[in-house]
Amino acid sequence: MTPPASVGADTDNPYALAHLDALESEAVHIFREVAGEFERPVILFSGGKDSIVMLHLALKAFTPAPVPFALLHVDTGHNFPEVIDYRDRVAERHGLRLHVASVQEFIDRGELRERPDGTRNPLQTVPLLDAIEKNRFDAVFGGGRRDEEKARAKERVFSLRDEFGGWDPRRQRPELWQLYNGRHSPGEHVRVFPLSNWTELDVWQYIEREKIDLPAIYYAHEREVFSRSGMWLAPGEWGGPREGERVERRLVRYRTVGDMSCTGAVDSQAATISQVIEEIAASRLTERGATRADDKLSEAAMEDRKREGYF
Repeated sequence: MTPPASVGADTDNPYALAHLDALESEAVHIFREVAGEFERPVILFSGGKDSIVMLHLALKAFTPAPVPFALLHVDTGHNFPEVIDYRDRVAERHGLRLHVASVQEFIDRGELRERPDGTRNPLQTVPLLDAIEKNRFDAVFGGGRRDEEKARAKERVFSLRDEFGGWDPRRQRPELWQLYNGRHSPGEHVRVFPLSNWTELDVWQYIEREKIDLPAIYYAHEREVFSRSGMWLAPGEWGGPREGERVERRLVRYRTVGDMSCTGAVDSQAATISQVIEEIAASRLTERGATRADDKLSEAAMEDRKREGYF
């Protein structure tokens, strides 16, 4: 008996998987490979959509058994409250251990210094590496995707890091036929990216198909924001707004979620998943290009953002 082809699959091959099924299968395979090769893996989990999808895939990979990994969040202290609340609820719901590496604690101890621009995103590296070393994590799952930016496009699925967390392209291994090499020396660890081959649109279509709950911040809502460098930023203790920057209330949503000081909102009326998908499909900018603040935007990027209606 010939099995029916999945929707969207290659009709010439009745065994071919549909696009989302193929991405899901690859990610599940990666999670199981890590469980078999490493002793102390951990999932980076911020409460953002990519880490939420990553956890959903991990739950699928090991059901009906519990996920054999803990969660790790590097808390900048400038996170959106809605996302932190979601993070805590998810960890409790699934009975997962949550490690929190606090940037604020490192600042209080004098091991890190606040930046003049107020952003703490670049300050996350030291708390992350400290948590990896103290907990002896040998594999760290991240939600990075190759479509986000050029630097991430160079990452392998298994990305070897040295004892200082450094990435050397000359030491990365080939990954032919989905065969992954997790060998590493003491003190080194491997970053693992199950969503490497996904796009932003794939992620949202998968969220729609799987009916995955997200923080409300990803959908259109009224919020106080101010304009800086072509971005709508949320005011907060991190140092915004500055003198001359006017706070106004707008209907916005977030395409990506990170530190409040450098993650911009976009004007949007997309209040449902299907509306978000339509909006993304029509956009000419990547989510990071559209929503990460940069005081030195190129003229071309500014014009693109104007055409997209971001400010």
